[in-house]
Amino acid sequence: MLILAMKEGHDGGIAAIEDGKLLFALEAEKDNFPRYDRLTAEVIARGLGLIGRQPDVVALGGWMKGFSLANPPSRTGYFGVGEGSISDEEGKLFGKKVRYFSSTHERSHIYASLGMAPQAPGKEYYALVWEGHIGSFYRVDAKGEATHLEQVMSDPGSKYAYLFALADPTYSSGDVFRFNDAGKQMALTAFAEDTAITEQEQETIEFILKQERIYSSLPKDAMSWSHVHNKGVESQGYRNIAKRHSDAIFHAFHDYAEKNLTEGLPLLISGGCGLNCDWNRLWRESGLFESVFVPPCPNDSGSALGTAIDAQWYYTGRAGIEWSVYAGEEFVEDVQPDPATYVVRPLVASEVAAFVERGNIIGWARGRYELGPRALGNRSILAAPFTEETTVRLNTIKRREGYRPIAPIVLESDAQQWFTGSAVDPYMLYFNHVTSDKLKAITHVDGSARTQTVTRERNPGIADLLEAFRDRTGFSVLCNTSLNHNGRGFINRTSDLIEYGEEHGLDGYVINNSFVTPRQSRPGQSSRPS
Repeated sequence: MLILAMKEGHDGGIAAIEDGKLLFALEAEKDNFPRYDRLTAEVIARGLGLIGRQPDVVALGGWMKGFSLANPPSRTGYFGVGEGSISDEEGKLFGKKVRYFSSTHERSHIYASLGMAPQAPGKEYYALVWEGHIGSFYRVDAKGEATHLEQVMSDPGSKYAYLFALADPTYSSGDVFRFNDAGKQMALTAFAEDTAITEQEQETIEFILKQERIYSSLPKDAMSWSHVHNKGVESQGYRNIAKRHSDAIFHAFHDYAEKNLTEGLPLLISGGCGLNCDWNRLWRESGLFESVFVPPCPNDSGSALGTAIDAQWYYTGRAGIEWSVYAGEEFVEDVQPDPATYVVRPLVASEVAAFVERGNIIGWARGRYELGPRALGNRSILAAPFTEETTVRLNTIKRREGYRPIAPIVLESDAQQWFTGSAVDPYMLYFNHVTSDKLKAITHVDGSARTQTVTRERNPGIADLLEAFRDRTGFSVLCNTSLNHNGRGFINRTSDLIEYGEEHGLDGYVINNSFVTPRQSRPGQSSRPS
């Protein structure tokens, strides 16, 4: 059975599963398109070009007709897991019969995590979906049927990000929701002082959390009474309340789980809040669950795939799929680097390691791009991990705020040498503690790092590079941040990569199996390979 699934709305995408195997998952923002982009005709056309025959099932994720939940539903709509949350009807595609399937957006999150979790037929699970609008627990039975248990909080993701907008003087009442505020706030919570919560903080947090649809019901100016209104996101007052606010949201869910989810079943986590590495760490360390699984695309970037998995479960009774995180499109070599400007040589890991050790920063683009928003070694900017100056330079290249941390990538077999906590993490979803004071470029202000661990089986090219870097430095660790323009998805073609590198100051490139360096060093660039 070939299932082709599409997700409309922000973080749009198209995915295909055939006989239980993921063929591809394309996201509208990738290939240098705007972040959080809606599904476009170009992405649909590229997806159709990757399947060899007409699908048996076209699966359409439920959404709303427009940008607001107040609009009528599209297909099965946004909410629900029980009666009315699935539709199945006969239709036509290219004049031939096909099944049209739809299930709610809520189900897309549950089934993305269920289908991508380590396969254990007959296993029961708890599931948590927490995102911009949904904040609920579920139980998934041995047959894969999901039952809603309790809404713990409405709009947990929106309530989390609202505090950043409240403190940011550049955000005005009536401005559109900013999807990147949550990630910035996650970085800033690390700067909080270890002090007791104040009455002012408690009042602001409680007022936000008791709201229902927060961005539609509570314009920013309605909270001008708060002590952090327009205070500035780098003020210590905001940093402190950001951490207390984060803790309050987590503990609302933790307290429910501790009281009600008492069977110790594995926990599946999905929704945009599944990108909060601190919360994921706390769930893993809570001791409440046999295990915790978060897919690499827990936010809406995984919703097309989640609807495809839901359709597979509906028609076959099986949710589990075979998948790789590198399920996007191949990197496109649409132009060749100008031989008058660049030297192009075969990729040799030891040469790249030596180049990076000397302080050079490279764009690394090989094979198919990653599922989800995190660069996991196929669309990455890589650098040596040893100096604070490297952190500054990387944030300058990325056009990001200076308080944003840089993540490390490390050989999984070596990770325990330099990190403690949830150190085994292939998808960069947990915080760890850095144990070496030599890794300054990847150590956040609180001593944490969002680590990605690599094995040769998952990414042999990166494993070669990390081993070569270890041979030279003793550390199989590199800085790893996403290869993208600020506000756009991963770069996926040579023309965009070269333009980006020349504009932002990259020192070299790995393009599939080639190592590319400028013939003349830029100011401040270390010597290139001979």
